[in-house]
Amino acid sequence: MFNIKVTVYFLVAFLSLSSARAEVKLASLFTDNMVLQQKSVVPVWGWTDAGKKVKVSTSWNGRNYSASADASGKWIVKVETPAAGGPFDITISDGKAIKLSNVLIGEVWICGGQSNMEMPMKGFKGQPILNSNDAILHSKNNKIRLYTVPRSSTTERQQNSKPSAWKIAEPESVSNFSATGYYFGKLLNEMLDVPIGLINVSFSGSYVEAWMSPDNLKQFPEVKIPAKGDTIKAVSRTPTTLYNGMLYPITGYGIKGGIYYQGESNYERPDRYEEMFPAMVKEWRQLWGQGEFPFYYVQIAPYNYEQLPPYNKGGKFNSAYLRDAQRKSLTRIPNSAMAVVLDIGEENNIHPANKEAGGKRLALLALANTYGLKGFGSASPLYKSMTVKGNEVTLSFDNVPNGLTSFGKDITSFEVAGANKVFHPAKAKINGSSVTVSSVNVKEPVAVRYAFKDFVIGDLFNTEGLPASSFRTDDW
Repeated sequence: MFNIKVTVYFLVAFLSLSSARAEVKLASLFTDNMVLQQKSVVPVWGWTDAGKKVKVSTSWNGRNYSASADASGKWIVKVETPAAGGPFDITISDGKAIKLSNVLIGEVWICGGQSNMEMPMKGFKGQPILNSNDAILHSKNNKIRLYTVPRSSTTERQQNSKPSAWKIAEPESVSNFSATGYYFGKLLNEMLDVPIGLINVSFSGSYVEAWMSPDNLKQFPEVKIPAKGDTIKAVSRTPTTLYNGMLYPITGYGIKGGIYYQGESNYERPDRYEEMFPAMVKEWRQLWGQGEFPFYYVQIAPYNYEQLPPYNKGGKFNSAYLRDAQRKSLTRIPNSAMAVVLDIGEENNIHPANKEAGGKRLALLALANTYGLKGFGSASPLYKSMTVKGNEVTLSFDNVPNGLTSFGKDITSFEVAGANKVFHPAKAKINGSSVTVSSVNVKEPVAVRYAFKDFVIGDLFNTEGLPASSFRTDDW
């Protein structure tokens, strides 16, 4: 009798487990409170038994969509989305139904990068964010939704990310979400008056190559790609591992575009970053299959990198070279723009406290370039060209429709050099939309640099108050 009871018990348990496995499962991204990209055809995906049919029903149009799971059990259904609105419901069934509630339709953006993107509104321990407590207190907004992809570093490409959930903006959820991302989304919501969905996929200290696939990295032969089963000693700096664990599982989710804040960890290799960064963006766009979606990024802030191990100093260990690689990447990344934060860096803190500036400047770029709003300044001055006359160099800039200014302060960040490649401090004079520089020590100037130091506070702006990017006219 005992054996029969045991047998029956295990049979029931087995059948229960089999039933649980057979129930349709959604990718981690699909939860209550999510935002789907408006006026689009977006994928919804998950897993069930191989060959099983899955039906997806959307309340905004009363339509039913269906697909059958492939040999691995994965299914993908593409649904049409209306103009911004909600809340709506989505029902997914393979015989057993799952219902997603409070779904909004609006604008969805990916927020990628390292610690300056990951840094939450409440700040890091001992590292505050300016005025964040007040911003958090007033953050309740049903039309802003937040999703954070959990950290995951692995040598094997994952089909699904670790569990997480979409959250409605309110003090508790906002305090733990990316400050740069939140300020970006907040201004978009205010100006567009549509729901905003933000997906944070960032990891402190990460190399750009950690966000790239093995195939993409083959063009950089010096990069050691870990093999399956290798020990990951540096979880955020091992090539491919964040791509495998965090990025790949979310690719394809319907988005409008991406914002990005990374590069600090690559500052020692600026020349390679100039190649790798555009290659990463190109791959992300290929993975999403949405063409050259808008991609806006923050130029890293000035900081005294000499104080970080291994305490490198001089030459191209000056992080201005990495900032310049980011500036040059604009010509290699279509449909991109760069937010400059040269005025808010902190000499002894790699995480500037003024995160609102970076987030808002990213939003200005999106509002102007992606959404076509007009009447305001959106882009920082960028070096365009130079002409030499005697011992004077005249520099022209893009993004200065109303001219340049130093807000009444002396401009002290320019340097000029002659053929001997020795730079000397230069006097600078603003002439409307151009700047003329000269030095008594350089009779025949051939090159100019602006704010080209590891740590510096920018002193040149357009009249809309956006700081000029640091730059060099040479390639020494």
